[in-house]
Amino acid sequence: MKFRETLPSDPLARARLGNYFQSREMGFTGETGYTIVFPGDPQFTPPHGVFLLVEVDHEPIGCGGIRHLEPVLADEKWFEVKHLWIEPAGRGQRLGRRLLEELERRAMGFGATHAVLDTNASLEAAGGLYLSAGYHAIEPYNDNPNATNWYKKALPL
Repeated sequence: MKFRETLPSDPLARARLGNYFQSREMGFTGETGYTIVFPGDPQFTPPHGVFLLVEVDHEPIGCGGIRHLEPVLADEKWFEVKHLWIEPAGRGQRLGRRLLEELERRAMGFGATHAVLDTNASLEAAGGLYLSAGYHAIEPYNDNPNATNWYKKALPL
């Protein structure tokens, strides 16, 4: 398994994102449905962020990114985890956890003091991953119509 830095517009990344959105849309239980917004490249270009493909045997099997956000508290530097996705064939191998850890490591390399993310309560496995990785529930920091839960984690200095 390896991580390959890319941009969301890369065809392989875009295909993973398409699978991510299709999966979420089919299982999403929000009142207004699921709003699909493909991420732009600038927010995932260093030093603003990074987007990674997860590859196993040179085949892309997942993706995820981090991007800088303006924090609510002036003494914090936030990076937001976005679009963390492992294809069904790659699940159960701790790839999602390893990707999350790598995204946090990259965020720390950009000087992040905290990682934040939002998710939907219907994505129980994702919520379980975030809680077990040390995230804790916080008040909403954005107006994402797809989100019901917001999390934050202090990153080591």
